[in-house]
Amino acid sequence: MMRGILYGVGLGPGAADLMTLRALDCLRKVDCIILPRKDEKSLSVSWHIARETVGPIPGQERLSLNFPMSRDPKVTSHAWNIAIKEIKDRIFAGKSVAFISLGDPFIYSSFIYLYEHAQKSWPEIEIKVIPGVSSITAAPIAAGIPIADGQERIAIIPAVYNKDDLRTIIRMFDTILLMKASSVMSEIIEILESEGLLDKSVYVASATMDKEQIVTDIRDIKGKRGMYFSMVVIAKKNHSGVLFGNGEKKE
Repeated sequence: MMRGILYGVGLGPGAADLMTLRALDCLRKVDCIILPRKDEKSLSVSWHIARETVGPIPGQERLSLNFPMSRDPKVTSHAWNIAIKEIKDRIFAGKSVAFISLGDPFIYSSFIYLYEHAQKSWPEIEIKVIPGVSSITAAPIAAGIPIADGQERIAIIPAVYNKDDLRTIIRMFDTILLMKASSVMSEIIEILESEGLLDKSVYVASATMDKEQIVTDIRDIKGKRGMYFSMVVIAKKNHSGVLFGNGEKKE
C-alpha cells in the first residue's frame, strides 16, 4: 500500500491573513489535519487561527491530539506516544496528514520532534514542510523595530536562558530577540537595567493577534506575568550598515 505524506504546516504568527497560499492549499487538500492542544480541556490555538479560513472540507478528518506543556518526561512521553501512533496509523493507511504549527514548523515548534521521529522511524514516508511567517519577524515589525541592517548581528534565544549566559549574549549581539519571555520578565528587566538597555527594549505579546500588546517601557510590566506568546526585542542600533560607513559605530 502507498504511504501517505506527512506535512508540517506553518500558519504564521496569529493573523489569519498571514497564512500563506501554499499552507491554505495544503490544508484544504489533506485527508487529516492534526490539531495540537495542551490537554483535553483546551482548544487548539493553531486551529483557532486556521479554522475559518480553511473552512469545512467534506470527508476531511480534524483530529485533536494532546501535547502537554510539561517538563515531566512521564507526562510528555505518554502523550507523544499516543499522538505518534495516531499519526502513524493514518499515514501507513495511505492518508495525507498535516500537523499545523503556529509560526514556522522549524522554529520552537512541536512539529520538530515529530519530524525527527518520522525521519528515523518511518524512513519510507515522504515529509513536506511548508514555512510560515514567524513571530521572529512579526513581533519586531509590530513594534516598528527593524531587526538588522547590513552590519548588525542577531541573536534569537529562549528567555529562560541561564542569567550569566543571557547577559553575555546581550553584550555580544546588536539585536536580541528573547522568545517566550512571559515567565521571567522580572529577571529580564533586572539584567537590561544593569546593562543600560531598558530604553532600547520593547515587550511584544501575541503579535498580529486580536490581543496584541506592545509595551515600550517594560518597567511597567515588572513583577507581572505576561502572555505566553511574548517576546522582548532589544535593539541597540550601535552599528550602521554600509550606507553609514561599513559597520562603523554611530556617534
